[in-house]
Amino acid sequence: MSMPPEPSAFDTLAFRNALGAFPTGVTIITTRDKQGNPVGMTASSFNSVSLDPPLVLWSIAKTANCFDVFAETDHFAIHVLNENQQALSDLFGRPSPEDKFAQLPITTGLLDSPKLDECIACYECQLEYKYEGGDHIIMVGRVLSFDVKDGKPLIFHAGQYRQLAE
Repeated sequence: MSMPPEPSAFDTLAFRNALGAFPTGVTIITTRDKQGNPVGMTASSFNSVSLDPPLVLWSIAKTANCFDVFAETDHFAIHVLNENQQALSDLFGRPSPEDKFAQLPITTGLLDSPKLDECIACYECQLEYKYEGGDHIIMVGRVLSFDVKDGKPLIFHAGQYRQLAE
């Protein structure tokens, strides 16, 4: 019987690259901080959980610059990006102090989460559960409202943006 490798021998970079073999959609998660300012981040860790009740999940790294805001919020909106929104993904993926919402048309959702235009889907969620997940926190949200539009999703695979083939 073989033994698992010692923790120090585990190659986390190779593991990250192996995880990149699984293509994902690209999302932006938004909420507001305690002062009411919009906060958002790019995430590819989105998935459905349940139809009844309607639950979805995503995860955030404990090292993310907006971790404290999302760790304390009780609501968020998840936006599925379309194939033409790579620049938006890049904007919200940068850990910069700039106001990422300054030039964007946004509306306010049911629970006060900022909503972005032009996405192919948006799920407005009330936080249902939070779970420890190693160096991440897993956020499970109850979907209270959703919008969906025609379009092709932005895809991320092997460290690069991709588009669906016809």
